[in-house]
Amino acid sequence: MESLSNKKKVLEQKPLSFMEKMYLPAIAKGMGITISHLFKKEATVRYPEVEREFSTNFRGMHSLKRDENGKERCTACGLCALSCPAEAITMIAAERKPEEKHLYREEKYAATYEINMLRCIFCGLCEEACPKEAIYLDGPIVPADYLRKDFIYGKDKLVEAPLEMKK
Repeated sequence: MESLSNKKKVLEQKPLSFMEKMYLPAIAKGMGITISHLFKKEATVRYPEVEREFSTNFRGMHSLKRDENGKERCTACGLCALSCPAEAITMIAAERKPEEKHLYREEKYAATYEINMLRCIFCGLCEEACPKEAIYLDGPIVPADYLRKDFIYGKDKLVEAPLEMKK
């Protein structure tokens, strides 16, 4: 079958010398590269024993912050859920009861706040959209798990501990 452009490229193979037929130079060059790698610094990080250093703009697991009085900062405005391009955040707002005055800053709070970590793309838009500085992506790496339902994080995993319990 003829080519469409009628252009041919003729390849000429020069004959191999005796040493090249024996592959000795290629073997010696490969062994030299292998031996040189023995004396170089390791590229891998032995994870459980050694923690990897992250950059200053690393985005880890989400955390809902508390104010200096120990009250939750989130007022369930929904801006974080609206700004999320992956639609990973869902929340249900509720009115604060008089006996819950020590728990929440304002009259409205997030009764349920869930983040689907399988959907989250860690873009940080929720962090930027929050007017109360309630959500930050400053936690550790999201741990691996086997079940999909275990990747939906509620307030039990997201809200940081009160100041009295922190140490």
